[in-house]
Amino acid sequence: MAAVQGGMVDEKEEVDIKTEPQSDGFVNTNATDGRQLSPSPGSSSSAGSSKTAAGAPEDQQTLLAVLQFLRKNKLTESVEILRREAGLPEDALDSKGVDCGAPGSGGSAGGVDGLDAGSLLSRVTVSSSAGTPAPTKAVADDQPDVSVVLSAYSQQGDPALYKVYYSDLKKFIESVLDCHRAELSQVFYPLFVHMYLELVYNNHESEAKAFFQKFSGDQECYYEDDLRVLSSLTKKEHMRGNETLLDFRTSKFVLRISRDSYQLLKRHLQERQNNQIWNIIQEHLYIDIFDGMPRSKSQIDAMSGSLAGEAKREANKAKVYYGLLKEPEIELPLDDEDEEAENEEGKPKKKKPKKDSMGSKSKKQDPNAPSQNRIPLPELKDSDKLDKIMYMKEATKRIRLGPENLPSICFYTFLNAYQGLTAVDFTDDSSLIAGGFADSTVRVWSVTPKKLRKVKSAADLNLIDKESDDVLERIMDEKTASESKVLYGHSGPVYGISFSPDRNYLLSSSEDGTVRLWSLLTFTCLVGYKGHNYPVWDTQFSPYGYYFVSGGHDRVARLWATDHYQPLRIFAGHLADVTCTRFHPNSNYVATGSSDRTIRLWDVLTGNCVRIFTGHKGPIHTLAFSPNGKFLASGATDGRVLLWDIGHGLMVSELKGHTDTIYALRFSRDGEILASGSMDNTVRLWNAAKAFDDLETDDFTAATGHIHLQDNSPELLLGTYMSKSTPVIHLHFTRRNLLLAAGSYAA
Repeated sequence: MAAVQGGMVDEKEEVDIKTEPQSDGFVNTNATDGRQLSPSPGSSSSAGSSKTAAGAPEDQQTLLAVLQFLRKNKLTESVEILRREAGLPEDALDSKGVDCGAPGSGGSAGGVDGLDAGSLLSRVTVSSSAGTPAPTKAVADDQPDVSVVLSAYSQQGDPALYKVYYSDLKKFIESVLDCHRAELSQVFYPLFVHMYLELVYNNHESEAKAFFQKFSGDQECYYEDDLRVLSSLTKKEHMRGNETLLDFRTSKFVLRISRDSYQLLKRHLQERQNNQIWNIIQEHLYIDIFDGMPRSKSQIDAMSGSLAGEAKREANKAKVYYGLLKEPEIELPLDDEDEEAENEEGKPKKKKPKKDSMGSKSKKQDPNAPSQNRIPLPELKDSDKLDKIMYMKEATKRIRLGPENLPSICFYTFLNAYQGLTAVDFTDDSSLIAGGFADSTVRVWSVTPKKLRKVKSAADLNLIDKESDDVLERIMDEKTASESKVLYGHSGPVYGISFSPDRNYLLSSSEDGTVRLWSLLTFTCLVGYKGHNYPVWDTQFSPYGYYFVSGGHDRVARLWATDHYQPLRIFAGHLADVTCTRFHPNSNYVATGSSDRTIRLWDVLTGNCVRIFTGHKGPIHTLAFSPNGKFLASGATDGRVLLWDIGHGLMVSELKGHTDTIYALRFSRDGEILASGSMDNTVRLWNAAKAFDDLETDDFTAATGHIHLQDNSPELLLGTYMSKSTPVIHLHFTRRNLLLAAGSYAA
């Protein structure tokens, strides 16, 4: 594969690329920034502490404690920066008994030198709850230090009153007006989780158990899996190194509430002097307040369900260049039949008009498209240009789909797949199919009469006339021709596979933590990319080749180039496994779906997270972009297909009908039809064009940032096609809009 001139790796961007988590560092999980940055002494303390220099004595005490701690550890540059930002005099640290500034307070920072790191961090964490929510930070170690991560749970009131506090709030919310009740009910789940964890952390085991039994049944059904994990944490020792707990503790749960509803809640807690619940709200929740009418229960339910609540509205306001890149100008030669051609009546044949994006649309630059050189893309080789010409010829013969003209479906069933089929992919021209298996093999089949052949040995290649017109045929060894090839190399089940656009390479990702690049000319492994520490669930080539993305159990997605053995970008921000990955058609963005029940869109150039979509109630297993790049479809274990508008960052439709996990989604080549495949053994066809055409554009400009979804799934469903007993794990539209489906027969 051709190397890119002026590629992504340069000295200026080394900070972005050398982003493996450090054992004593922090990972930035801010919703608007997906880059994972190495900690530096000059910035390790100022981010969260500079805002604490308020007039309150406790805040100044904490600030002085932090400054003393930094000076003790010889971080003098950080001390100076923080001192200047806080407006403290130069001699503020010289005496231990410094007056905190409040009249008659008598507070001092005495004894700061004697503090250990754990107690200092405890004070900093507790004090941060009094002000504006600070940026969330997650410890990047696999085994988080309980004294640091759980420090906010250490100072508590009477454990017997927890049930009283929670019951009191529950009665209040159930008594308010209906318009506010749905919004305020959102606080039940995060409050329940953090109050339970506080009881467990402070060794109130019996009170914690009673609290869980009394209120766990009141939570929404889509939190069942999380509650099951939570119920197993009954002792303080269970918390050490627990990933689920780390998620709850380090990511602020986001609630979107109208200003009127928020004022009601705040007034109630202040009147009752319910500091216990108010402190949890300040410390662990991020309330995104909007002006306007409160949302209805259905509107809230449509967007809720993720591990950390909804996305903040500002997380979806960045500009996204979702348009398509301008296609290179390639002359389309006439077919032989068109050249000769006169039909029986002696009239020339009429050429079919081109109706799709390969024709008129690509001539001028899309105003929503990124610049052509925003990211370096590989130059077109002669073979790529020939393939483009073939594609354009096929496009002229493409069937226009619609409600009255549904596609034919060809189903490839893997029989006797005792190895356990785990992944499938087709080449863009539908000539090859590959399967990944649980026995760690990758198998490639030709689905045309043309058999698979290897390149001849080096000795035989020297005998070939390199100037001959059919040199590409002569280099292939006919003795090796067969209908399928088996690729050995992985040491664990293969969970993701992807063909390169030029059909010369195949990617595979495995439980063994590696991504392998295979040559389809020699059917050997060329490179093993090692970066993930755990199973890699998915991988996918860019539409232009050269770049590819992978996602795995380590909660991050990585962007790679085929000629670099280290990742170019690490997209960190998900709170659970990255289960599926997908490139945007213009290759400037990558979408990732996760077990944390969110979808994120990442900018390949900057590494930033530019969109966060919430609404699924289970882990997400498949993603698909519309051909025009404007929309994204997602499928999950909740059996729903959700459609998203990328430009506005909003959900635009919900397609209900499947009864099991959705593993495959694909738009037709013209974007008119969306096909979905599920573990319920069905393929369903949806009217994507109608779903997008019905959108009210005025809704997108609403200040509240949400729209009312119509329950119109029956109208949009065009057809349901059942297999006998074959779950559908992959879908593919050919260049002429024939739908190919694949799965393994389950006896």
